[in-house]
Amino acid sequence: MTNRPGNSPLTPTRRAAGVLAGLALGVALLAGCSSEGASTDCGINACTVTFERGVDASASILGVEAKLVGVQGDQVTIEVAGEQLTLTTGQQAAEVGGFAVTLDSVTDEQVKVQVSANAEG
Repeated sequence: MTNRPGNSPLTPTRRAAGVLAGLALGVALLAGCSSEGASTDCGINACTVTFERGVDASASILGVEAKLVGVQGDQVTIEVAGEQLTLTTGQQAAEVGGFAVTLDSVTDEQVKVQVSANAEG
């Protein structure tokens, strides 16, 4: 019988360390968004961004920058992945830079949009 280095089974301690490292990586990826004047709630391929009105609001999500450009009545202009688009509440998702963007709500204090990776793009 030959003992070969590297073929030993994983000990419970090594297995637990591997699981913890994987979990830490997953949390780091989900927390990999940043914002200024906005809050984000992100999953694996979609984020809800709540922009504060009256400030220079932006968020880095899903590897792209999303900015609130302006609000006029129920129309909101935002910039996603370097492209500007104007949305209204209830409108079908707009496609921009491989993302689907929808406007959830507009109030006097905030604007909430949904940005998701386009599965077809």
